[in-house]
Amino acid sequence: MNINDESPRGIDPALLQRIRMNEGLAQAMGGFHLSGWDAARGLVDAGFTVQPQHCHSKGRIAQGGFITGWLDAAMAFAVILETEGRQTVNSLEIKVSFYEKVGPGAGRVQARVARRGRRVAFLEASLHNAEGKLAAQATSTGLLVDYQP
Repeated sequence: MNINDESPRGIDPALLQRIRMNEGLAQAMGGFHLSGWDAARGLVDAGFTVQPQHCHSKGRIAQGGFITGWLDAAMAFAVILETEGRQTVNSLEIKVSFYEKVGPGAGRVQARVARRGRRVAFLEASLHNAEGKLAAQATSTGLLVDYQP
């Protein structure tokens, strides 16, 4: 399951067609997919499956780079959705705090644009593990660019 197969709540189907994630990337990221968009709150929901190949420690703990990737992707989609597909973001910096283990199983991330100027956006995201615990949080600063599907 990925962004290309889902009908996420709150996203116009025509816009969804424009913002399709590369199939190979979505699969490499554990079937990363959008599951919802709350425009009033500016909050995007996304899901993925942590697979053993994402993990170290005998396949039990997701490597931090994958966790960062899931957070980063959701923050980019927050910009894309908030701008109705006109802009995306190139990361200038990202900070991730890891709180709990993320192991194999379902994961979800929520992201939002904390503030968007003409050229720079400040972003936030939270990742929950298969047990539903807050496992990681990120903040990011990014350069806004025109979205080129």
